Amino acid sequence: MKHVFSPKGVCASKLEFDLEGDIVKNISFYGGCNGNLKAIAALAEGMTVQEVKDRLLGIKCGFKSTSCSDQLAQALISAAEKEQA
Repeated sequence: MKHVFSPKGVCASKLEFDLEGDIVKNISFYGGCNGNLKAIAALAEGMTVQEVKDRLLGIKCGFKSTSCSDQLAQALISAAEKEQA
């Protein structure tokens, strides 16, 4: 199922991804650090929501309280909860 998320507190303005069961697919960030976000998307592709959460949740960018990778983890957690409801 396709999900769209609006990240908060980071440079990226939009995040899209698919969940196939618990597997993360087709991650796209809009805005932000293009190369780094493509790398994060490529590395997280095919992982489970739990694997992404374990690796990325809580990562900060500079003095910000979050990061694009943290926002991806939060978006995946939220999407997985909605799909299970």
